[in-house]
Amino acid sequence: QVQLVESGGGLVQAGGSLRLSCASSRSIFSFNAIGWYRQAPGKQRELVAAMPGGVSTNYADSVKGRFTISRDNAKNTVYLQMNSLKPEDTAVYYCNAKYRDYGLDYSIWGQGTQVTVSS
Repeated sequence: QVQLVESGGGLVQAGGSLRLSCASSRSIFSFNAIGWYRQAPGKQRELVAAMPGGVSTNYADSVKGRFTISRDNAKNTVYLQMNSLKPEDTAVYYCNAKYRDYGLDYSIWGQGTQVTVSS
């Protein structure tokens, strides 16, 4: 069973920074795509940043220029560096990975980590 474990969330003032980590129990080389999503209270889960194919990156318009997704293959870990945080970035942040095994497609989620930005 592949597991993703997020860490690094917390309480920060507006304008501050946090770095989230997503540690995988499986080599991240095997993932077709990996990314970060977030869900604020009363809202749908939305894509924040992703690495489809492991090389290119996609970002939500609301975080472009402030957030950076990166990976450390040796540590099987994906990061989300969040700078210039705003109160509207407050949400639970989830790591997601997609992979294929024996012809079946899988999409797995971590347990989430809370990010709270105070004004």
